Amino acid sequence: MEDGQYVDGSVWFYAPNKGAPIFFAVAYLATGAVHFWQAVPLYELANYYVLGRVLYFVPYYSPIHPGRVLTTFAAISMIVEILNGIGASYIANQTLPQDVRERGYSLLKAALIMQFAVVSLFLVLAATFQRKCRRNGINHVKVNRPLLTLYISSAIIMVRCVYRTIEFFDIADANLSSSEFDPSTISPVVRYEWFFYVFEATLMLCNSVLLNVRHPRRWLPKSTKVYLAKDGVTEITGPGYKQERNFVASLFDPFDLYGMIKGRDKTTRFWEETSTVGETKADVDAPGRTNGSDQV
Repeated sequence: MEDGQYVDGSVWFYAPNKGAPIFFAVAYLATGAVHFWQAVPLYELANYYVLGRVLYFVPYYSPIHPGRVLTTFAAISMIVEILNGIGASYIANQTLPQDVRERGYSLLKAALIMQFAVVSLFLVLAATFQRKCRRNGINHVKVNRPLLTLYISSAIIMVRCVYRTIEFFDIADANLSSSEFDPSTISPVVRYEWFFYVFEATLMLCNSVLLNVRHPRRWLPKSTKVYLAKDGVTEITGPGYKQERNFVASLFDPFDLYGMIKGRDKTTRFWEETSTVGETKADVDAPGRTNGSDQV
């Protein structure tokens, strides 16, 4: 039974449990095997991809080009990971001057805060889209259910992000090398192992199982060219989006503000063409669905 006291020689502060790592290793292997059959998950990146696919399904209410959701948020996440890597390398290198190692702590703090901000911005984007759909009478199962999964998954990641931020900030602010340092003054989040297993291992296992049980492919169409007509029921196979900008332009201007100014965005609104251009797709019923509507 851990008592929150420092264990001499421990890298983690406490004496780590020996059974829990085995359980979680087996559990993650099991859910990972199922994901390998479904689609390999990268959690945050998976959520970005899911939102993009939902926006493709209702393109006329999308605040951003659906194809730019993944590229934009993935690029920001890549910056976060680069900061993480540089910061960790500075801290781990004992030969570096103290001011450089302090810079490493600052970089890691900035990365954790940025990750929190990215997830928050992502949720705002998803909620804005869904609110616009609801206001205009779109209450479809293929919109609501993937988004519900996305919200739950993002909330799990957000809670984990808060835990990691609290844990690291407490360690970073402690002067571990001081002879007057008292281990008992460190936050319980660091001193007790169960915090890690609850807010890291268990949460992410729940997130993985969630994507097993509520995998978005159960509802989303296979093709990004299939979209929902404005009647909220009929599914149409249209021409889809045409890529008129290069990757760099899409990365730095994901909302295509320049295109809005020039009027280029109007030419990409394929859903405003006559219905004869697209091929009407039969509405496929899903469990708990009536005429495409869904109450979530």
